[in-house]
Amino acid sequence: MSVQYREQNNIGFIEFDQPGSKVNLLTAETLRSLETLLDEVRSKASLDALVLFSKKRDVFIAGADIKEIEHITDAGEGEKKSKAGQDILNKLEDLTVPTLAVIDGVALGGGCELAMACQYRLATFNEKVKIGLPEVSLGIIPGFGGTYRLPRLVGLAEGLKMILSGKPADGAKAMKIGLVDRLVPSQNLNHYLDEFINDVRQGKFSSHKYARRKKKGLAAILGESFLARRIAFHQSRRSVLKLTKGFYPAPLKAIDVVQAGIHLTDRQKGMDLESKAFGALAVTEISKNLIHVFYISEKYRKLSLPAGQAGLSGAEDIVPRKIRKCAVLGAGVMGGGIAQLLSSQDIWVRLKDIRYEALALGLKSAHKIFQQALQKRRLKKHEVMAKMARITPTLDYNGFKNADMVIEAVVEDLNIKEKVFSELDQIVGAQTILATNTSALSITAMAQKTKDPSKVIGLHFFNPVHRMPLVEVITTSLTSRETIATTLNLAKQLGKTPIIVKDSCGFLVNRILLSYMNEAGRLLEEGGRQTAANSTSGIARIDKVMTDFGMPMGPFSLSDEVGLDVGIKVLHILEDGLGERFKPNGIFEKIYAQGLLGKKSGRGFYIYAKKRGPNPQIQKLFSTKSRETFDADEALKRMVYIMVNEAARCLEEKIVEEPDTIDAGMIFGTGFPPFRGGLLKYADSLGAAAIVHELERLWEKWEAERFRPAAYLLKLKEQNRKFYN
Repeated sequence: MSVQYREQNNIGFIEFDQPGSKVNLLTAETLRSLETLLDEVRSKASLDALVLFSKKRDVFIAGADIKEIEHITDAGEGEKKSKAGQDILNKLEDLTVPTLAVIDGVALGGGCELAMACQYRLATFNEKVKIGLPEVSLGIIPGFGGTYRLPRLVGLAEGLKMILSGKPADGAKAMKIGLVDRLVPSQNLNHYLDEFINDVRQGKFSSHKYARRKKKGLAAILGESFLARRIAFHQSRRSVLKLTKGFYPAPLKAIDVVQAGIHLTDRQKGMDLESKAFGALAVTEISKNLIHVFYISEKYRKLSLPAGQAGLSGAEDIVPRKIRKCAVLGAGVMGGGIAQLLSSQDIWVRLKDIRYEALALGLKSAHKIFQQALQKRRLKKHEVMAKMARITPTLDYNGFKNADMVIEAVVEDLNIKEKVFSELDQIVGAQTILATNTSALSITAMAQKTKDPSKVIGLHFFNPVHRMPLVEVITTSLTSRETIATTLNLAKQLGKTPIIVKDSCGFLVNRILLSYMNEAGRLLEEGGRQTAANSTSGIARIDKVMTDFGMPMGPFSLSDEVGLDVGIKVLHILEDGLGERFKPNGIFEKIYAQGLLGKKSGRGFYIYAKKRGPNPQIQKLFSTKSRETFDADEALKRMVYIMVNEAARCLEEKIVEEPDTIDAGMIFGTGFPPFRGGLLKYADSLGAAAIVHELERLWEKWEAERFRPAAYLLKLKEQNRKFYN
């Protein structure tokens, strides 16, 4: 049984403990069991209180069962499921006996809604305590009464913020906003529980849970006025549209439901609004895609090396080594970022470069990131000082011998990297893992410069390191399973989402991404010289095609962010390794020759001054008049389908094992729109036949090898299959 009841000293206890699972979920079966127990409790007149708590460590209830939401195919069915959950939690809320949720860990989604249905909430100082409603991240809204209860418990402003962002509150935040009534230590919890129940008996808390939220001063009272609420809804809607560009309907629907229900005194009417909206959203393709992304995120966030991965059997028995000391070679943008990330997780870092100026810049970059965390109150001043103190600069290899791992982040030149690995091999300890942050170069070649290539691996972070969630863990045929398992464990310790990629030219993400950016350059080049009145529209127009598709920025904005010098260098590496289809387009070469590198130089495709705009200087680099009429639909297909084609080649060449690895890489490494489910999930929505047909048309039109459909795609078309079976 996942829900059980017991009594002790006139206190009833409902215990959640889902068999065979690390977490509790509010499944349909669990809810039915809970309803049965609530019906029994209602007849017990002798109870002084009813306590709901979890027997799972660090978890109250993690939420509803997402698989049940995933399988909803009819809006009416979704509305019915929502109503069923609401009715059960309403029974809990309507009990005459005082009810108390004890939260000593995660209480998300349905778990948070269950806790809010109780009269009181007691949380612990456990750092695992996270209370919130993340449903919008799944393309839905809370369905068990969350939109009705949360704004009433914590106030409209905080309630909207939590529902629309999906971000949970920790214990301290929950206490501050009134989401919980008291914080206590996890140790000796029963003592504090008894103490709290005694305080309830003695009337130290108002019995009306919505009245317990303190409204202090005129500002607080005015904040709940009709005008203030109207302004809050207007600002929330504007903020959501700015952030989501209208691609995600759930946050907007949540605003509508809260706005329509906040003035209602009839609970059932408010619940009906919520359940109807829940049902309508649950059947949308966007919700199904976001659930798919959730599964991918959970899979790779918890990734460990399974038996047989990369031909290495028995990997399930490997115990990863703990990384406590790291050395980072190269204090540039990436090296400094990696050092900051390591020290943020209390790992000691030895940061090496050959110049004092570079070391100073690396330390300054790390300090700037910590200062931003301080300003946002994510860290305290003494924590910033302690974490910065963990980074020690050096001009030599002093201290490298004691490092558990060395991460190389020097200039992207294979000869230099091979020399560095040869030097490191003479210095580090026998157990030290040597990792490279290269974005495209052969890791096997670097490994062969060492005595023990089994300790060499790729650990490719994305810029900016502290923000981008993805890291590619690149393995060679020589990398040991111990090295892979330890590196994966470090990536997870750093809060990153790792994917395993086979050593190959450009690996996975850059190979797919650079094919797209290069194609954008060709589209611009084909447009030729525009009229004087429309001289720079091509850049912004092509960027707009992709932002309208849902990308966070267009290809030229992205090129400016990365730096055209970096892009050109990687394209040349890809051209050398993979052939003509990666030859940099002519306009990229011309712009690079002019020193227009992007943001770092103040000018690239755009000018970075007080007002950002397309760079008119680029217009002069075209030698011909425009000869192509711009077709936004064809431009989109060329840029997206060429990524699909390259992704299919990666599967064909076994660079990665599964299509969801590619989708994880593109979503978490490039910002491919999650609402589309990922690159290959989107491709499946179109069908292999349609993509092959378009590629063949483009191949015939341009006589370009890059449009030749990959054998993997042709096979999918022939067998009428999808990337995801």
